[in-house]
Amino acid sequence: MTKVTSPGKRQLRRITPGACMIDDLHSSSAMNLVGNVHIGLPLPEEPSSIYRTSLVSGDYHYYHYGCDEVDDRGWGCGYRTLQTICSWLNLSKCCEAYMPVPALREIQEALVEMEDKPKNFIDSKSWIGSFEIALCLDKFYGIPCKILHVPSGKELVEYAEVVYSHFRNSGSPVMMGGDSDNSSKGILGICSGQKGHYLLVLDPHFFGKIVDGEMLKHNRWIQWRKLDSFEYASFYNFCLPQCKIVK
Repeated sequence: MTKVTSPGKRQLRRITPGACMIDDLHSSSAMNLVGNVHIGLPLPEEPSSIYRTSLVSGDYHYYHYGCDEVDDRGWGCGYRTLQTICSWLNLSKCCEAYMPVPALREIQEALVEMEDKPKNFIDSKSWIGSFEIALCLDKFYGIPCKILHVPSGKELVEYAEVVYSHFRNSGSPVMMGGDSDNSSKGILGICSGQKGHYLLVLDPHFFGKIVDGEMLKHNRWIQWRKLDSFEYASFYNFCLPQCKIVK
């Protein structure tokens, strides 16, 4: 099968403990983050069956449960997807000024400051969704977002063209959330073939030490998911950052 190839010539270095990297969190302990984990992942069908593909442009780091030594299992998936998008913004130089990737508490503080959440939201284990992520991207980076509402999972195919347009014109990672299917997902691409349409899903729910990107692929933390595999009864919201990569 054809594999996903790198979008550019730049090589993304891994963050190692003690290193000073462009998108370290504001924490005393540096993280060991893996970047561009979709590279090398086979497409969901044979090359001869694929007739359209659009992928994230540029570099990003994969943020996941516990990556900064904060155990956020059960509530932090939306925050981690937001952090992945923020890392892309920094590495893609989409913003006029550099802004470090915000920590979980900083995200909560920002939402309270914007009066979207009550004061007791800070240090809580309350989750966030596409709307809160859009607010934070605007506050921290000055990047507006489009919220795409899909009434039900069975209607996802009707909105495929919007997702194609996003990756073609912006290229940023996307956040996907829902109601009955309320697990945050990072979306890194879309593909269409003879057997159907697929989303490239980056799952932030991994907890533990990452050996390398191959481990994530093998355990399907990054995978192509067919549109009809999503919950038919759940609505879905996509947060689409409205920015373009600087080439």
